[in-house]
Amino acid sequence: MQIDVVTLLVAEYDPAIAFFTVALGFDLVEDSPSLTSDGRPKRWVVVRPPGAQTGILLARADGEHQRAAVGSQVAGRVGFFLRVDDFDAAYRRMTEAGVTFVREPRTEPYGRVAVFLDIAGNRWDLLGAT
Repeated sequence: MQIDVVTLLVAEYDPAIAFFTVALGFDLVEDSPSLTSDGRPKRWVVVRPPGAQTGILLARADGEHQRAAVGSQVAGRVGFFLRVDDFDAAYRRMTEAGVTFVREPRTEPYGRVAVFLDIAGNRWDLLGAT
């Protein structure tokens, strides 16, 4: 058993794809036309870190209720965690790509950590070994 994908609400597909593939270095696994439950067009867009099994479904918000949740899917808490092999290199690459860090790198008992925002405004921990 494994978690295949988790959904992340975004305002628009293409800027979200660019953020995850260019700024974070994820792979675009799928970008296929699809339909909403009531027949309107949408896209099935999945990204994931290289070599990872679990992906993120980038779902364009549909309707006011979903649009209101973009960027606050976990109520302002850190809700996503990206572990990297080389923390300093990843932090430098992400900073150079324009990723917004809201907490500078620090060392904790579990390793190096810095908090960044995704394109929607959700908080993520960038994690690496000490």
